Amino acid sequence: MDTRRDVTTRSAAERRRRQLLPVVVLGGGLALAGCSAGAPSALDPAGSGAGRVANLWWLLFWISMAVFAEVMAVLAWALLVRRRRDVRVRHGQPLRFVTVAGAGIPLVVLVTVYAVGLRDLAALGDDPDPRAPTIEVTGHKWWWEVRVQGVDGATANELHIPVGEKVRVRLRTADVLHSFWVPQLMPKTDLIAGEVRETWLHAERAGNYRGQCAEYCGTQHAHMAFRVVAEPRQDYDAWVARLAAPAPAPRTDAQRRGQEAFLQGSCAGCHAIRGTAANGRIGPDLSDVGSRWSIGAGAVPNDGGHLGGWIANSQTVKPGNYMPPQPVDASRLPDLIAYLQSLR
Repeated sequence: MDTRRDVTTRSAAERRRRQLLPVVVLGGGLALAGCSAGAPSALDPAGSGAGRVANLWWLLFWISMAVFAEVMAVLAWALLVRRRRDVRVRHGQPLRFVTVAGAGIPLVVLVTVYAVGLRDLAALGDDPDPRAPTIEVTGHKWWWEVRVQGVDGATANELHIPVGEKVRVRLRTADVLHSFWVPQLMPKTDLIAGEVRETWLHAERAGNYRGQCAEYCGTQHAHMAFRVVAEPRQDYDAWVARLAAPAPAPRTDAQRRGQEAFLQGSCAGCHAIRGTAANGRIGPDLSDVGSRWSIGAGAVPNDGGHLGGWIANSQTVKPGNYMPPQPVDASRLPDLIAYLQSLR
């Protein structure tokens, strides 16, 4: 018995297993990375625009699966069924098979997919009703300014739309290229310097839908998120009315001291709060900052602790953003936080 050959064989098999292990682990990790329950997916559409994209994706997927299954079936047939010793290779050109399987069927598939794609592109390019609400969105490094046409007020990183209605969205960039993308509602639209781009949003069910800049725009590209709130028409109208109204006045002594700290400090030079002397235009309007879903366009949750850290030194939270550390006295910081959290 040749034990050396057995040992060598086992050693080679063991080496192959060790080499395959990192590949299996990496592949499994990549597969699981796409299974996050909280991540927005274009394959979970909540609007007619994203629905068309998802349907086209599934069409291509099942066509690919059919081709894969056919190839695997032919390969299995060739390996298992045709391995008899008496089988001889037939020479000649099977012109009919090549014509049908190699040209005819692919042509039909490609023409069908092309026609469906043209239909969906035309539908995605349709303009909303001229009377539809128009929301104006401007991309900045690295946040989104949101306005409603005809309303003076502004907000940041959050826009509301009425459920069941198409809403026109006009897009601009204040600096570099950005891309406006809400995976569950609509394909992305690029923001190009010097141009006004248009898209539309339509939600078939109420909910909060995460959006994201989909064009690399610099250091904090990953922290340039926004939220679309789809809600009944009366709630949408109330949101528009709040954008047009002054910010809530302070109701407590702490909030009044916080407002004083805001207006007397450097904050008012960059930020605006409607109904006050603060009218800065460099940073986001803070008139409703207390109700926003996040701080820093998705960088951290909007709570007192994170808000205080952002005011003191936002560079530790979102490095590279344009807000420098603020010289706010530690004794006044709690009051300033209380005031900003009251703005809803």
